[in-house]
This record gives sequence, structure tokens and C-alpha cells, in this order.
Amino acid sequence: MNVHYRIMKNKAPLLYSLFVILFLSGCSGTKFLPKGELLYTGAKIKIEGNEPSKKERKTLKSELELLARPKPNSSFLGMRPKLFFYNLAGKPKKEKGFQYWVKTKLGEPPVLYSKVDLEYNKSVLQNYSENNGYFNVKSTADSTRMGKRAKANYTVTPNRRYFIREVKFPKDSSAVATEVRNTQKRSLLKKGEAYSLEIIKAERDRIDSRLKEKGFYYFNPDYLLVQVDSTVADHQVDLIVKVKNDAPQLSKEQYKINNVVVYPNYSINTDNASSNPDSIVHYKDFTIIDTEKLFKPTIFDRTLYFKKGDYYNRTNHNLSLNRLVNLGTFKFVKNQFKVADTTGNYLDAYYYLTPLPKKSIRVEVLAKTNSANYTGTELNVNWGNRNVFKGAEQLTISAFGGLEVQVSGLNNGFNVYRFGTEASLIWPRIIAPFKFDFASRFVPKTKATIGYEFQNRTKLYSLQTFKGSFGYLWKENELKEHLLNVTEITFATPQNVTALYQEQIAVNASLGKVIEKQLIFGPTYSYTYTNTMQKRKKNTFYYKASIDLAGNITGLVTGANLKSGDTVKVFKVPFSQFIKVENEFRHYLKLGEESQLASRIIVGAGFAYGNSNEMPFIKQFFNGGTNSIRAFRARSIGPGSFDGSANANTFLPDQSGDFKLEFNTEYRAKIYGLVKGALFIDAGNIWLLKENPEKPGAKFSKDFLNELAVGVGTGLRFDFSFLIIRTDLAFPIRKPNLPDGQRWVLDKVSLGSGTWRNENLIFNLAIGYPF
Repeated sequence: MNVHYRIMKNKAPLLYSLFVILFLSGCSGTKFLPKGELLYTGAKIKIEGNEPSKKERKTLKSELELLARPKPNSSFLGMRPKLFFYNLAGKPKKEKGFQYWVKTKLGEPPVLYSKVDLEYNKSVLQNYSENNGYFNVKSTADSTRMGKRAKANYTVTPNRRYFIREVKFPKDSSAVATEVRNTQKRSLLKKGEAYSLEIIKAERDRIDSRLKEKGFYYFNPDYLLVQVDSTVADHQVDLIVKVKNDAPQLSKEQYKINNVVVYPNYSINTDNASSNPDSIVHYKDFTIIDTEKLFKPTIFDRTLYFKKGDYYNRTNHNLSLNRLVNLGTFKFVKNQFKVADTTGNYLDAYYYLTPLPKKSIRVEVLAKTNSANYTGTELNVNWGNRNVFKGAEQLTISAFGGLEVQVSGLNNGFNVYRFGTEASLIWPRIIAPFKFDFASRFVPKTKATIGYEFQNRTKLYSLQTFKGSFGYLWKENELKEHLLNVTEITFATPQNVTALYQEQIAVNASLGKVIEKQLIFGPTYSYTYTNTMQKRKKNTFYYKASIDLAGNITGLVTGANLKSGDTVKVFKVPFSQFIKVENEFRHYLKLGEESQLASRIIVGAGFAYGNSNEMPFIKQFFNGGTNSIRAFRARSIGPGSFDGSANANTFLPDQSGDFKLEFNTEYRAKIYGLVKGALFIDAGNIWLLKENPEKPGAKFSKDFLNELAVGVGTGLRFDFSFLIIRTDLAFPIRKPNLPDGQRWVLDKVSLGSGTWRNENLIFNLAIGYPF
């Protein structure tokens, strides 16, 4: 037996080498090539000559290497694993199943040398070189064969590069030449820069865009000519910008706006763009032809930027169209300009608007996760009127009812039933005693909301909540959004408090704060920045900052001071006085077409003063749950190192705090079809800013990092485009409620133990991504 072992030991390197050779030969991909074909292994580009500098030759080579087509099969350490999997899969019998998935997702077909066009690639490389200042380039193309593989070889011999000596703009006194000349301060063509055809094309587009702002509606980049004079100096050129002599006369004229005609009830199916005298309304500079009198003329004065006598400009053109669309009232928006039948250079502007149905009703059955991290179902019935007062005002009345349960962790039947109604009215303008001007393509809006909700937490208590708000919404651009509620009022009153909950209050007096009557009013403001809609960017961001100022002015006027006994009540209820600030930052790193690393940081703090000793329960911070730290039950973490489950015999009370810190990082990748996977780590906690004898360890201190809860997990996301169903399985690796020095529990993880799984493994079911 020992002899046999020694023999096998001596042969092991040989067997290993043989296996590697067989694997490498399989990865080479030449075995299954069609008869007479060669595997294309790529292009080798050589830059010859000493005219350009070494740095220029290196840069030119790297740029030319990107242009050769086709691209060879991807390789790693000389192997072609994707081609290997393609061959390994063979010919699937049907376009589904594991074999088809391996062939199409893991594999790629062989790139054949017969698909390579040497002459075409040679001309592409030569043209690119000359278009970047290397005039009179010489190039050759050849190939090298090695067994069943072939490589393309290209040799490019550039001359010394040409640079811009001077840029000349038109000097004649015509209107179009004058405006072209006035753009030269921002020219992309710079003295001393290398000649580049792409930059010349970009310069033509830039000049055209500028001319469009100056009334040259019919101008086009093709009407510009940039002549190149290479005889002026040694390897230098002069660029002469001209308006072509054969450019149409219309393109050389500046146009002003004459009539602005609006058809607010236009249909593409019927010709209702008539001029019936009874349907014509003249309002300021506008002619409105509204056959059914659907809209007040004032909305077009606020939405359209063109006024009679203005020079045409593209900015106002686009702003007007975007604001009409942004009203949310029109299904189609069409615009047309025609030369006016009048003396001088004038354009008549026509707007053809097709309204959406005025009234609508929508019934929704939702699976949702709310801000308290409870998962459930909800039925919504929404009735809407898109033009309630004929000024594109949008009235929405909704009724809702639903059930919410904690899918993960301890539940014991303490579910939440809720129903209510809400009405909101949005005006497409700022309603205020002073005037606002917004030069944005988004219409600023005023919104008023009023609502009622009844919430029943079974076996515990019920809450009635009345809400109202009045404020403004506006967007600077597609990236930046503001929401200012001048006032936001919340009045909550408890009902049906059970004996069970009263017993828990006797043990933990802080639970009584949950069922106190609460009156909250004051302004709120939030600012949101996001570029996550820009899918091509490798790094995208989301940032939201919000501030809540409750009862501050009232407290200042009344001199309310709880500490000195001067509590002020409104409708027999002490009003809340606090400041709350919250910041949320997200970063998305694109790793590939179907993978990304998503991260989030949340930092928030609230401070009660004056008429309040602590923030109202519904305004405090919470941690844990399906959209938070997923390895812990919703609202179960903290505050600090306090163990909220120690005295909970029947249910786990919600834990709240004045300060919140949370970190989340999640790797997301496509697995197959609509199934995506994720690996994640979550960390965070909440703390109190004031000492609470009933919650030892809850106050924020310099050791706060030692009190972070940490959880890890994995999950699946089922992406149906219109709906994303998310399942996450997580467990804690750090528990802040354990004694110091024992909080890391990674060494106690035991997936095979049923007891450990029951105590630690948390399953989360939710709709949408957590962030």
C-alpha cells in the first residue's frame, strides 16, 4: 500500500500537467471550428516611423487598437473560457433549460478569421489617424497563421502631427456672420491644440445651438464650413469658419415670434383645429381655440415662454414643451412653427394639445412595506380629476384599507389593521402673496392634503390620526427637487387600549408615550438630488436631506417651557416642539451590465425642547426590518445597548430613539432571466440623547461604534419589470444588547442547528429594493 502511494505521489505532477494541457486545449476553442475556418485571435497594431513623439505614438496605438473589428473572443491567461463553455454546451434541443443557458449566458461563439476585412480595417485606421492631425498616413495590412488560429497585423506610419495655428471667424457684417463671430469666445477650437475632425464637428454643433438661441430657427450645422489651410506654416493649420454660400436664405434670417396659437382640445383623429369664431379667445399674446372651453387661458400664460415680439430661441422652445407635458393634463403635445404671413421675419407658433381623460378611477391591490418596516397588503381606490377648476388642477380622493404583519421574527398575532381616506389638490403654480419666477422645464406646484387614518394594533391599542398639509413642490432640473410644507399638522388620539398593554406600561413606563395624544404642527423641508436615472454612468448617487421644525414659532411666542411647568396646550393637548434632521446618501457602483454594488448611509437626529421633553413617538427613529437592518426584527434594535426583549413576556415593544446611524452595502447581480441575487451587510443602531433610567445603555456616548448591530445575508429578487418581489435571508453577527466583549457572535453561527436558526435566522419578504 505504501509503495502504491509513493508511485501515485511521483506520478501526481505528471497527471496534473496532463490535465492542465487537456483543459488548455479545450479552452483554445479550435477543436470545434467549421471545416476550413480559422479562429481569429485579434489584431496587432504597429506604429512605425519617428515623426510623432514616443508619447504620441503610444496614445495613437491605444486608440487604434479599439477600432479594429471584429473583436476576438475574450481570453484570460491565454485561455478562452467563454468559448470553452460555448463548445461544451453543444447544440441545445430547445431555447431554454440549463444547456441553453450555459451556451448563451456563459459562452460566446467563435470569432472566425473569415469575418475579418483587412482592407476595411486598414482604411479605418488610416482615416482615424488623418482625422486627428497625422496627414498623409501610410498603412499596410497582413495576417499571420498559427495552426488553426490567425491574427491580423496592421502597420501605420504617421507623419508629424499638425496643430492649430489660428482660428478665423467670418468678418462680414451680415446678421448670421455677426452672431457666428460673437460665439468665438467659447470656441472648442483652440490655438496650439492638435487638429481633430471630431472637435470641428462638435464646434459646428455648438455654433448651431448658439444661433438657435438668437432667432435663427432654420439654421443647421451643415450650413457651416470649416476650411483647413495647411500651407501657412510647418505642420500647422489655420481653420477658417464660414457660412456656406449655398446655405438657404431662410437659414440666414433672424425670426421673431408673431402669433402664438394654442389648440387645447386637439385630436389627431378629427380635424378640430378650426377657427370657429365662437371658440377663439384672445388673451394677452395668445390666441386660444378651445372648442369645448376646457381650460382657462391663464395656464398657457404661465406655461408658455414665448411672447409676441420675442426672438425665437431653442431654450424657450424646449421649456414650453416640457412644462406642457409636466402639467400632467395632456396626453400628446405637438408644436409647429410657420413663417408668418406678415411684413418682416416672423414665425407663428402653434401648439396642438390632446387632453387626457378628465376623470379617472383606479383600484389597486398592493403588496407593500411601509415606513415602519411592516409587510402586508393594501387595497387602494383612487378617484381623480385632472382639470377640476379648468386650470389643470389635479384633485385626488383615495380610500384605503390593509393588513400589515411582521413576516420575520417574533409576531404572536400582533398584526396591524388600517383604513382611512385622503384628499389632495395640486395647483400647477405657486399660490403665495408674492411672486415666484422659475425658469425650469418643470412646473412648480402647490399642494394641499387632508387625511384620516384608523390603525388597530390587535391585542394592544388603536390610533386615530388626522393629517393636513399645505406646501410647495418644485424641481430645479431633473436632478434636484425641493419640497416645502409651510405647515404640516398631525393629531393622533388613542382608543381601545387593552389591559395587556396597560400591564406592559406598568413594567415599562416609556410604552405609555405611544398612546399619548399628540399634536404636531410646523413647517418641513426636504431636498433631493439624484442622477440614478443616468444608467450609463459607472457611479450614480442619491441624496436626500430633510428638516422638521415642529411648534418652534408657537413655542417662541407662548414662552412654553416644560421644565418650568409652563406647558402650553392647544385644544387641551400639549403641542410638540422639536427639531428633526435626517440625511440619506446612496451610492451605486456599476460593476457590469447586470451587476452593481449599492451602498447607503443614514444619519438622523431629533431634539425636543420647550414644550416637549422628548419627540413624539411617530416622529422618532427606528431600526431593523425589511428595508433596514434585515437580520433583526422591525423596530427591535436599541436604543444603544439596551435590551428591549428582557422584560417582554408577550410581545416585543417597538424601540425608538433620537439619533440614528445606519450603513448598508449590497452586491447585486443577475442569476438567470428575471431572477437576481444579492449578498449584503447591514449595520447601525439608534440612541437617546437624554438619559432614561428605564433604558440603561440607551444614551448616545463616545462609545457608540461599540454598540452597532451588524447583520449579513443573501437574497433573491424576482424582477417582473412592473414589480420586484424581494426575499432576503439574514442573521446577526453582532448583537449590541449583549455584554461588552461578547457582542460579536460570528463564532456562534450554526446553520445546522435548529435552535440557532429559530433564534437568529430572519426571513424578509418585501416589494422593491431596500434602497
